[in-house]
Amino acid sequence: MPQDETSAFLQSGRFIDSAHPSVIEFARGAIAGSNTAIDRAVALYYAVRDSIPYDMYIDYRDPANFSASGVLSAGRGFCVGKAALLAASCRTVGIPARVGYADVINHISSRRLRELMQTDLFCWHSYAELYIDGRWIKATPAFDQAVCERAGLVPLEFDGQTDSLFHPFDAEGRRRMEYVEWRGAFPDVPFEAILSDFLLLYPKLVSDAPEAEGGFRREAGDFSA
Repeated sequence: MPQDETSAFLQSGRFIDSAHPSVIEFARGAIAGSNTAIDRAVALYYAVRDSIPYDMYIDYRDPANFSASGVLSAGRGFCVGKAALLAASCRTVGIPARVGYADVINHISSRRLRELMQTDLFCWHSYAELYIDGRWIKATPAFDQAVCERAGLVPLEFDGQTDSLFHPFDAEGRRRMEYVEWRGAFPDVPFEAILSDFLLLYPKLVSDAPEAEGGFRREAGDFSA
């Protein structure tokens, strides 16, 4: 892809706010000692995956929870916010990046999350796409290692060269994640479209999730198929 076609994926945006001081500090700290684009992308992936706890109990009406700087400020985030942070961090260090989305069937979740969502279909599941060595590579920094350990899941790895998407099965052979529809990639987070669908599909999650704040990691031990 010519450089002028990737330039849009290096610019700071409303949610992928790569020019924000906190994002710059986070990214520069994460890539210390990394010499190549692959090394930097891998370092940023693991920094986002494991230093930001995954938590679906957030205020979905608050745009800050969908932005890179907002996730850093909160110290936690769900897949959309964490993907935005990875994309923003990559842009900060010169790696073109965007965010992608898919609708997935999540076969493993906690009892409380199932009660809030009333479905196992998760729409607008997010990952980042990084432009490395002339190719777009998918990376999903959602579930941190601590959540995976409590849930009995194998953490999703990333080598900077191949797509990193949730596996259909976990280490015990249980169904995990089934991708059913691809929504494509975007230069920035389509917040209004995501919130509109969440309000329609998950009204209880949107209204009650803030009251459940902070418990997702503890619930990971209750994950079941």
